[in-house]
Amino acid sequence: MKTYLSTAAAALLLTVPAWAQSALDTNGDGLVTMEEVQAAYPEVTADVFASMDADADGALNDAEIAAATEAGLLPS
Repeated sequence: MKTYLSTAAAALLLTVPAWAQSALDTNGDGLVTMEEVQAAYPEVTADVFASMDADADGALNDAEIAAATEAGLLPS
């Protein structure tokens, strides 16, 4: 039972970033721009977005969204 709950919890944690990205990625290109983030979370500033955008390409990928969510920069 303990293994089952641990596995279920791990699976849930891994799906949250994917859900978050799909909800934010309004144009469906697989990346989330500052405009898409601000449409959902207007309080996110350009500086906060830049801190989430680890590779500085102007868009957030799955890993960056997961890291930002984990760091509390994006709501989960």
